[in-house]
Amino acid sequence: MSLETRRVTESEFRDWLRALATGFLRPPVVSEAEAADRLAHTDLARVRGAFDDGRCVATYRSFAQQLTAVGGAALQASAVSNVTVSPTHRRRGLLSRMMTADLAEAKERGDIVSTLIAAEYPIYGRYGYGPAASITEWAIDVPRSGLDPRWSGPEDGGRIDLVDGTDVRKTGPELHARLAAVQPGVVTRDELWWRAATGQEQLPGHSWTEPFYAVHRSATGEADGLIVYASDDKWGDAKQPLNTASVRDMIALTPAAERALWHYVCSVDWITTVKSGYRAPDDLLPLLLPDPRAARILTQADFLWVRILDVVRALEGRTYPTSASLVFEVHDGLGLAGGRFRLDASPDGAVCAPSPESPDLTLDVRELGSLYLGDESAVRLTALGRVEEGTPGAAGVADVVFRTPRRPWCPDIF
Repeated sequence: MSLETRRVTESEFRDWLRALATGFLRPPVVSEAEAADRLAHTDLARVRGAFDDGRCVATYRSFAQQLTAVGGAALQASAVSNVTVSPTHRRRGLLSRMMTADLAEAKERGDIVSTLIAAEYPIYGRYGYGPAASITEWAIDVPRSGLDPRWSGPEDGGRIDLVDGTDVRKTGPELHARLAAVQPGVVTRDELWWRAATGQEQLPGHSWTEPFYAVHRSATGEADGLIVYASDDKWGDAKQPLNTASVRDMIALTPAAERALWHYVCSVDWITTVKSGYRAPDDLLPLLLPDPRAARILTQADFLWVRILDVVRALEGRTYPTSASLVFEVHDGLGLAGGRFRLDASPDGAVCAPSPESPDLTLDVRELGSLYLGDESAVRLTALGRVEEGTPGAAGVADVVFRTPRRPWCPDIF
């Protein structure tokens, strides 16, 4: 068999989509209309496939993205998605060939990091990715929560308005931009994202059900929160309502907006359970309830993975809460970001440069990715044998320098 990995041509794109559907266990049928629609939103220069005698048997795509670093800077990132290998062609190095080539191009292009959402945990560490932000999903037992079911709106002079998709396409991007300016881990939402999220653009393979949209406005009338949710229609044998509201998206720029939006969705008539959607693990949600035990954890897992491509620009691109100097020996099996670097961090800014000094910490680039947004502990990684201290106590110093008061969070699957 002649296996080759390369960029996908326009004439091969439909076959590539068929292989993608196969890899994700979806019906492997792609119409010409669906292929044309998907092609209109795809940069073929960043689409790769593996081919066996002309048939696509593995898929890979990357696209331009911005990632919010600690401190609010938007980093140039290469987002990886649509990674599959058909079950007939596993364990032949096809992913390695596609990913190695794509990461080399990302490095050459000047991307600072690469990002992905890992469907399977063990795959991506060997390419230098580390889990950098986690998610938690709660199910709220509304009757047990202790919230006032007669609640009719915020007590601080604000208000909640039901809106439609057209309103969200106007208000949502600004709210998200303001969130991205302060929340580490947030990634880009482009115009296509907002069209798809509001039903204006029907994505192939995805059924659309119009949700409810509610905007929170402060006492001054400024929009500072948005919640998007859908509901099922379930009733008990005695005609008691047992409906579940599933939150698809929630942006809250202030604690008041966050409190009001959660209270709102928990006060909707007939709703007895609220599923929160994927939130930050330290989200305020459980403690906003009079009885936090009413919020039961459904999912708690790694989510956003980060691969550092440029150590200097990455470490200089985030802020630090205190002043400290550390020398890192970074190992990179792909040869993209390895080396020895001195970081001089301070609240006023950071300077990072190659250094001949003895390392305080030695680690793989994947561990640096896990530490980067502040969600992981260098002390924990040292205890696990994944970070080596050259200077006693250096891992503790790194924790003080890298950790953040609130955990990073990525709201989006990509």
